[in-house]
Amino acid sequence: MQNFTLDSSMTAAIGGAFYPTGHSFIMFPEAGDARAVGRKLEENGVPTDAVYLVPPEIVLSQITPTTSDADNPLPSAGTEGAVVRAYTKLAREGHTGLMVRTEDEEDAERVMEVVRTVPYSIAQRYRMLVIEDL
Repeated sequence: MQNFTLDSSMTAAIGGAFYPTGHSFIMFPEAGDARAVGRKLEENGVPTDAVYLVPPEIVLSQITPTTSDADNPLPSAGTEGAVVRAYTKLAREGHTGLMVRTEDEEDAERVMEVVRTVPYSIAQRYRMLVIEDL
């Protein structure tokens, strides 16, 4: 499991909001559950470099600011700003994120099989032009 650091490949081309295409982002009320799910995914064969732990302070310092220009110069036609605002609300309540590379439907389902073993607050899969609820 890696520590998360936002880079330009994780933002939308227009507006710059958080949009990590090819990944799923899940938040958990308990940090221990996020870590346990990350470890279990790695034990089940997900590569270590495909799993990122995102503590609440990192959500707030790196992901939240990406919405500042999401609606500039025009209001966003997508939901990426609203989703980041949902992550921000949860992070302020202490929820921890886990970002996992999920390049296809099978990857996403394998991840969610493990995620569903513990309480989670939100799970989104980022595909080209689509943010999918998991």
